[in-house]
Amino acid sequence: MGEMKSMQMGVIGALFLSVASSVSIVICNKALMTNLGFPFATTLTSWHLMVTYCTLHVAYKLNFFENKPIDTKTVVLFGLLNGISIGLLNLSLGFNSIGFYQMTKLAIIPFTVLLETLFLNKKFSQKIKFSLFLLLVGVGIASITDLQLNFVGSVLSLLAIATTCVGQILTNTIQKRLNVTSTQLLYQSAPFQAAILFVSGPFVDKYLTRLNVFSFHYSPIVVGFITLSCLIAVSVNFSTFLVIGKTSPVTYQVLGHLKTCLVLAFGYTLLHDPFTPRNIAGILIAVLGMILYSYFCSVASKSKQSSSESTFLGKDRDTTPLLSQEKENNEAKKLDKHSPV
Repeated sequence: MGEMKSMQMGVIGALFLSVASSVSIVICNKALMTNLGFPFATTLTSWHLMVTYCTLHVAYKLNFFENKPIDTKTVVLFGLLNGISIGLLNLSLGFNSIGFYQMTKLAIIPFTVLLETLFLNKKFSQKIKFSLFLLLVGVGIASITDLQLNFVGSVLSLLAIATTCVGQILTNTIQKRLNVTSTQLLYQSAPFQAAILFVSGPFVDKYLTRLNVFSFHYSPIVVGFITLSCLIAVSVNFSTFLVIGKTSPVTYQVLGHLKTCLVLAFGYTLLHDPFTPRNIAGILIAVLGMILYSYFCSVASKSKQSSSESTFLGKDRDTTPLLSQEKENNEAKKLDKHSPV
């Protein structure tokens, strides 16, 4: 029971860290890109990953964690896949309307459920599917304003959905099957993620913004916000791997939509962004879906635990008589051996 409570506290801590750091970095990046005119999202992400790797390297040298070797091919492919998915998401935003981009992010949940069902034989109850449906409807109502389709944007969105789903499923699968921690996996894969974005980022950003990241005027306040964004990103990247490893890719996506609702609410209360009854209704529906999802997952987890315990106890009941009988037979043999002829 103590171990179970410790595990639950670990999951709660990971979820809280993920929400807090993600909302913080959204606020920081919004100030950096909107108020200070720094639009280079892909390049900024590569800097995030490089700072994350450097921070973890220092932590490793100070013996904060042990580095468990992972097959090089697995790490390289995993890192490149995650880097490509980030680039594709940014390109999708550049080629599509905000509404269609939000639809792309919403589509990640059903695609992840489909992939885990087909290839990992994972079962999702009807109640969990219903709660996810409510969540998607709520976020859609709250955040989607327009839907403008184009062929290139649609292809990029499909590729972004596919690579993001596979990347997040692998994040969970690699940690569990290879018995590595989120820190170990992030430490080894971050350089490859950073490398592909560092090389492609300036070209992607120039194509999307028509501006050159190297000719931008870096004032002290811009450098300060970039530094702050990179430091927060260490927590974001770490908590992402931690949450997916401790829960599941679907739960991480649910958490991501909670962040969306929090950012919308924050924008209205502190930044006085436009807010309508439709936004409020959408957020309430989404929150209801999240609550139901959490409840149904908790019930399923307890049911599975009870089933495992009953199976274990059942095995104990079956083996106890055999052990007792074997002990009695051994005692009888000893008596026969020492009895006078």
